[in-house]
Amino acid sequence: MGTYSHSRLSTFEQCPFKFKLKYIDKIIPEIDTTIEALLGNCVHSALEWLYNNLNSKAGKIPSTDEVLTAYIAAWEQEFFPEIKIVRNNTTPKDYFNKGIKFLVDYCNRHSPFEDNTLETEKQILINLDEKGEHKIQGFIDRLAYNPETGEYEIHDYKTSNSLPTKEKIEADRQLALYSIAIKEIFGNDKKVCLIWHYLAHDAKICSSRTNEQLAQLKKETIELIKKIENTTEFPACTSALCNWCEYNYMCEEFKKRH
Repeated sequence: MGTYSHSRLSTFEQCPFKFKLKYIDKIIPEIDTTIEALLGNCVHSALEWLYNNLNSKAGKIPSTDEVLTAYIAAWEQEFFPEIKIVRNNTTPKDYFNKGIKFLVDYCNRHSPFEDNTLETEKQILINLDEKGEHKIQGFIDRLAYNPETGEYEIHDYKTSNSLPTKEKIEADRQLALYSIAIKEIFGNDKKVCLIWHYLAHDAKICSSRTNEQLAQLKKETIELIKKIENTTEFPACTSALCNWCEYNYMCEEFKKRH
């Protein structure tokens, strides 16, 4: 029993061995942050600052330069020389400049940001069953309400290089789970739009789920949690993600491949 997160569930699906090290053994890795993770954190921090300092009614709209200043401050606070860089022939400056471009493109596309943002980094807690035995917690990057469509919008920022397929978006669990929480707060009859901002492509992808799909998702998530809690063997599963894993120095399967 207990409270799970999407990342915790995904870790088990991707590699049970990593799940065991991180969530059961609670081992703190030697270096737990990659340059990609730092980039994502700093971009998220700048966009959170933007919407928290936005007051369009008072005519206060942060400039792109101000958003970049928030990004630079976050980068300077989080960066450390030993950070893990997996991709060959790339430097911290390359990633730093990526973040600058992401934010400039975002501001150019969305200014003056008049989409009725309600909250940023909204914490949610979902009861997957009536007894409250299985719970999911998480944070919504940004929650907005669109009065024209009557939809609540769950916005999520992505800094990865790849664009997902339509099938992957339609099967995405994280934002779908978050939409359950929003319906619990504002009403099960409310419409919720799931919006991913793929910043490397200056692209916005939208999707939605029916109440029937969400009910099925609850069942599937409970089944996955029960599977995790009944698991006694945690084998390593190798994939392209291994290069970025913070525990790969402890993994015999990874060592065999390198």
